[in-house]
Amino acid sequence: MGAFLALFENVLTLAVIVVIVLALLIIGGMFFVVKQQTNYVIERFGKYHKVALPGLRMKIPFVDRIAKKVPLRIMQLDSVVETKTKDNVFVTIPVSVQYQVQNVVDSFYRLANPERQIQSYVYDRVRTSLAKLDLDEAFSSKDQIAQDVETTLAAAMNAYGFAIINTLVTDINPDPTVRASMNSINAAQREREAAVSLAEAEKIKTVKQAEADAEYKRLQGEGIAAQRKAIVDGLVSQYEALRDAGIGAEAQEMLLLTQYFDTLQEVAKASNTQTLMLPSNPGGVSNAMEELRNSLFAATRAADQKPKTAVPPRSRTVPTTSAQQ
Repeated sequence: MGAFLALFENVLTLAVIVVIVLALLIIGGMFFVVKQQTNYVIERFGKYHKVALPGLRMKIPFVDRIAKKVPLRIMQLDSVVETKTKDNVFVTIPVSVQYQVQNVVDSFYRLANPERQIQSYVYDRVRTSLAKLDLDEAFSSKDQIAQDVETTLAAAMNAYGFAIINTLVTDINPDPTVRASMNSINAAQREREAAVSLAEAEKIKTVKQAEADAEYKRLQGEGIAAQRKAIVDGLVSQYEALRDAGIGAEAQEMLLLTQYFDTLQEVAKASNTQTLMLPSNPGGVSNAMEELRNSLFAATRAADQKPKTAVPPRSRTVPTTSAQQ
């Protein structure tokens, strides 16, 4: 009898333990916690029952089950599309699609594999867009390609409970040989533009230098003309003053001698003067003075025979004498 009671107590204890364990399991399976930015799809006997929101939630053990934990954060799907442009150049285009679940029930029950579906739309849209563009246009139209992909995806995936947040075409990668050829073409074009710019600059420099030389010579000529005019006017005024004072030939000889010494002085000032032409005989200077004086007398007589207004020819005879000296 005592053995029977001991056995009964052991069985009862074991049963109590089993009941407690089952109760704990039932309680543990009844309550669950849903994290922030996550929704749980709850099914009852294999049929959709409800969506569990974030927080402490309860379900009936062995009746309800968690069918899917759906994240609500923005997710990104990266794809690499290989396609051909309008000018028959094969390129690879990395495309990044950022999307988010908007309808938990549709996103779970209507699409078995949302990522693959999004990739299919990306491949189709990118290949359609690139078939209308050549390689150069494709590089300048990356934003337009991304916009086309985003528009197509947004219209298609919205029916399945997904919202397309953004679509990025990060790069366009042609074959390495094509890229090297493009770099060579661009380098040659820039060199040609640089050569044209240098030629234009040299042309402008040459033209401006010629204009500066012309202006310099013009101003130099005006300066020389003004200098000669001032010399002539001075000689004329001196000659007339001496003639009015009653000094005739002596005045002419004095002026000629003065001009002669002035010429020698200017020659001596020039450091690069190496040769000076002088008469070979001692009387050469006197002969030159005589010839100059005769020329001056002839010019003076011709001037005296003309009206008083004909003074300028007399002024021109004097610089001629100075130049001959």
